[in-house]
Amino acid sequence: MMWKLRICSAAGIAVLCALLMTAGCADRSEQAVQTTVEPKEQKLPVKLALKFVPEDSTTYKITRENDKSVKWEGPLESTPKGFTGGHTGNRIEMTFTQHVQSVNGAGNAVAKITIKELKYLARVRDNVVLDFDSSREKDLGSPLGKLIGQSYTIEITVSGQVSKVIDASDARAAVQGDSSAHKAAANLLSADTIREMHTVSALPPAGKDRLHTGESWSSIESFSFDLMGAKSYEKIYTLKEIQETDNHRVAMARMEAVPSAENAKELHKEQEGAFFSNMFDNTETYTGELTLDLTGGKIKQWREELQIEWFIVDPNPQDKQQQPAALRMTAARLHSIERVG
Repeated sequence: MMWKLRICSAAGIAVLCALLMTAGCADRSEQAVQTTVEPKEQKLPVKLALKFVPEDSTTYKITRENDKSVKWEGPLESTPKGFTGGHTGNRIEMTFTQHVQSVNGAGNAVAKITIKELKYLARVRDNVVLDFDSSREKDLGSPLGKLIGQSYTIEITVSGQVSKVIDASDARAAVQGDSSAHKAAANLLSADTIREMHTVSALPPAGKDRLHTGESWSSIESFSFDLMGAKSYEKIYTLKEIQETDNHRVAMARMEAVPSAENAKELHKEQEGAFFSNMFDNTETYTGELTLDLTGGKIKQWREELQIEWFIVDPNPQDKQQQPAALRMTAARLHSIERVG
C-alpha cells in the first residue's frame, strides 16, 4: 500500500524533520467486529475464551514497544544544519503474577496483579533518558523500583477485555513525585495504560467465540501518528490448527491486517491536519499470532507487531551527479504477552 507525491525540496524535508521528531506517541483504539470464513474442516467447534478459577495464580510477561525514527539519507554535505535524527520511544518489559480473587456468573474474574520484575528503557533521538532494570540492585532505589511488589486489581472478561480497573491507589501512592522516573512509574499505573497492558484484543467477542479450524474473526484497530495522520486496520485472525500438548488442547491462530474504512469520518478529521503524509511513499506491515491453551483457558502467547515506513526524495538535487537527498521515517508498535509460570 503506497501513496506518492514527490514535491518536496531538501530544505522542505529539513522542516519536516524538526516537526516530526517533536511529535508525541501514537494513540490506539479498538472496536470488535465479526468476520466468518467457510470452515476448512468439519469438526466440532472449539471455544476461544479465557477460563478463570478462584485462587488460581499465573505468571505472565508483557512486552510493549513504541518507537519512531528519522534518518537523513544522501550526501553528508546535504544534511540540514542542526538536523538530529535517531530513534525516539520506549520499551517496557513487565513480569507479573495474576491471582484470581473471584469469578462471577458470566465467568469474568476479579484479579490481583502483582509486579515481580520490570525493565523500562526510554530514548530521545538515540539518547537514553531512562534505563531501569529491576534485576540490577543499584536500580531498585529508583522510583520505578518502588513498583516491584506493588499490586492493583482489575476485572477481566472471558474475551480478554479489562472491563474495569478496580483499585490501584496503594501502588500509585508509592510512586508519587515529580521526576521523569516518577512520571514514568505513574503512567504505568494509569487506568488507560493498565487496560492496554492487560487486554488481549486477539480473542473473539463473547457469544461469537465458538469456531472451527479455518474460520476467522476480526476487530478494528486505529492508530494516530501525529503529523503523519491516522490509520485504521481490520485485524483478521484465523484459527489455523488445534494441537495436543501434555494432555492440553492448544489453539493456534494467526493475524493479518488490512486497511479499514471503519471510523472513516473520525480518521478524516485527523488526516486533514496531517498533510505531510500525502508527500511520502508509504509501506506497512501489521501481523500477529495467538496461542491459547483451551484446556486451561489461558494465554500461552500473544504477539502483535506494526511496522510503518515513510520515504520522500528530493526530486531536484542541486548536484545531478550525486545521490539525491532523502528522508526516511519509521514507526513501530509491539505488544506481546507470554505465560512464564
